[in-house]
Amino acid sequence: MSAPGAGPVRVIFVCTHNSARSVMAEVLLRAKGGDAYDVVSAGTQPSQIQPLTLRVLQEAGLPTEGLRSKSVSEFRGRTFDYVITVCDPARQDCPVFPGEGERLHWGYDDPSAAKGTEEERLRVFRRVFTAISQRIDLLLAVQRQHEAADPG
Repeated sequence: MSAPGAGPVRVIFVCTHNSARSVMAEVLLRAKGGDAYDVVSAGTQPSQIQPLTLRVLQEAGLPTEGLRSKSVSEFRGRTFDYVITVCDPARQDCPVFPGEGERLHWGYDDPSAAKGTEEERLRVFRRVFTAISQRIDLLLAVQRQHEAADPG
């Protein structure tokens, strides 16, 4: 992990398509962590961001401008303090990043696979968004405790 005062904590969230879960996590950590975090997301097989992902982010008052599905290959050669996979296939296919800090896996159901009416599908996106938001809160709390215990 970045030493205190050495710059932002570098985080990449990885999923298969970079269309829902990893994008939600990126936007949430950027909003909640601020300048203390340099956060990106990517997919092992990027596609396009799901419209319901954008809707859930907008409902939460979070920015969506400029979001796009990105490939992990765009970030090869970069170092990260945390490499966090948010789906099982990405966990298996995620490349190794140089100087990799902690590798974490946060498994969530794929909201893109939800069936039913748009409202039923939206409920699944909202549920996954809430779960990711809660996990981001825990990550931030642990990071703050780590920094307090090791003030440099």
